[in-house]
Amino acid sequence: MSQISILHHLATVIDGRKTADPSTSYVAKLLNSGQDKILKKVAEEAAETIMASKDGDTVHIVYEVADLWFHCLILLAHHDLKLEDVLAELARREGLSGIEEKKQRNTEA
Repeated sequence: MSQISILHHLATVIDGRKTADPSTSYVAKLLNSGQDKILKKVAEEAAETIMASKDGDTVHIVYEVADLWFHCLILLAHHDLKLEDVLAELARREGLSGIEEKKQRNTEA
């Protein structure tokens, strides 16, 4: 399995867990707990990623980013969004200066 296809596979598994039994599936339990619980996990994983980076622990950084991405995929599923939605947005930004992209967002608001 290619590295990008693991993300697609994981997103598909997470989406399938929406109807799973929360007593047997962590993802189902988190999805059934509501947005606040999901957001708390995303924030927790982001903070742990930051701390691993500040410590310069590259192994731990990889581990925490994997947790963060996993919980972000759960957040997307909660909103009925797909990995493809995020990938399409990244593709839209390809070749666009980050400064220019940010200016465009500020004028659209």
